[in-house]
Amino acid sequence: MINYKLIVKIIGFLLFIEGICMLFALPFSIYYKENDTLHILLSTLVTASAGGLCWLLGRNASKSLGKREGFIIVSVAWVIFSLFGALPFVFSKAIPSYTDAFFETISGFTTTGASILNDIEALPHDLLFWRSMTQWLGGMGIIVLSIAILPILGIGGMQLFIAEVPGPVPDKLHPRIKETAKRLWAIYIIFTGVEAILLILGGMNFFDAICHSFTTMATGGYSTKQASIAYFSSPFIQYVITLFMFIAGTNFTLSYFALHLKLDRVWKNEEFRFYTGLILFFILIVTFGLFLTRNSGFERSFRDAVFQVVSIVTTTGYVTADYMKWAPFLGVIILVLMFTGGSAGSTGGAIKMVRILILFKNGFMELKRLIHPNAVIPVRFNHRAVPPQIVNNILAFIAFYMLITVVSVMIISSMGYDLNSSFGSVAATLGNIGPGLGAVGPVENYAHFTVFGKWFLSFLMLIGRLELFTILVLFSSSFWKK
Repeated sequence: MINYKLIVKIIGFLLFIEGICMLFALPFSIYYKENDTLHILLSTLVTASAGGLCWLLGRNASKSLGKREGFIIVSVAWVIFSLFGALPFVFSKAIPSYTDAFFETISGFTTTGASILNDIEALPHDLLFWRSMTQWLGGMGIIVLSIAILPILGIGGMQLFIAEVPGPVPDKLHPRIKETAKRLWAIYIIFTGVEAILLILGGMNFFDAICHSFTTMATGGYSTKQASIAYFSSPFIQYVITLFMFIAGTNFTLSYFALHLKLDRVWKNEEFRFYTGLILFFILIVTFGLFLTRNSGFERSFRDAVFQVVSIVTTTGYVTADYMKWAPFLGVIILVLMFTGGSAGSTGGAIKMVRILILFKNGFMELKRLIHPNAVIPVRFNHRAVPPQIVNNILAFIAFYMLITVVSVMIISSMGYDLNSSFGSVAATLGNIGPGLGAVGPVENYAHFTVFGKWFLSFLMLIGRLELFTILVLFSSSFWKK
């Protein structure tokens, strides 16, 4: 029997936290003398009140939290956070359409970065900050944040962590989930602060530095400027953001080891070596491709290649150049990279490096098994045999990912979009990247989609962020049976 009262209670608690987080945008409205603070205060009141009501409805719930409750809470939390997180945009009338406001908000919480805004800089500073904060909160997972708090309620959090994105081969920092969550957030906050300081030293003002450090560490890609990072025209800023995008795309447990100078553990990790090698390989190709096909110097070609390859692979989605104007073969590379993603245990989206690595390993193992049919040849990762169940799970995930991509491309193309735009919008939303190709390229946005199109792409963002199965399992009749 699913413990619905406990689900309502936990969702209520999370909503109350979201309402409190909205207040962090208030000082920027006051500092920049934009005077209209009503939309933030009203949004906080509505959100916190709804959270309090849910808490009261579930106050007598038993503390029995199972795996099914974990999946429901993770899935529902993202939707509920986005439904209420859209209120500041609607109440301020900055985004009068609720569909558009929801799209912008779920794009934030899922760290996608797809936008419907034609003039980002027209938003007041408090909304720009809240927009960035949705990505920062979503980056490591609202649920992971709550894991450090839920023990206060006497509720264990392990089931939620299973549903939330640790990757198929997790390397836990600490056996107790509460301590793990605290350490992950400590690392997250440290890197956010260091990046903000470096951006300020590079010439950004305090507000822009905070917002961009939020969205970089979340691999979200929301910018306070319509031209994204290209606005700042600063090689130093571009290199700093590139470094932190790379860090955000790595497994956060490796960041923990690196901060404790256990660098051997970082380099011994096969996924990290694969992640680094793949990025360097494509940087090399794109650099020489740009140098040979574009009228620009080597440093500019190298800088654009480094930034855009890292931005796409980590699914951050910042832009410094319009890659739709690059040579066609470079555009194909960008599309391929949209399916890769960061490391497991990072804030990145898409398929993830560890899955691609194990897919390749399994392919080579199948060739060996054909040659030696009686041999037992397991897939190995980090010098350990990967259980067949995990290999099958990875193969199923990739199969579902590609199936959903194909079906979604057909749906988008039925709305009148060409194949380039259809593939680009699906890859960019399902992979939580943001900018795609064609009509949703790096200098375009998603405002031109129909209401149905925006809700459909919002659904792709959600299932992409929660790694497909967390959402798809809810559509299984066996999940709801006693």
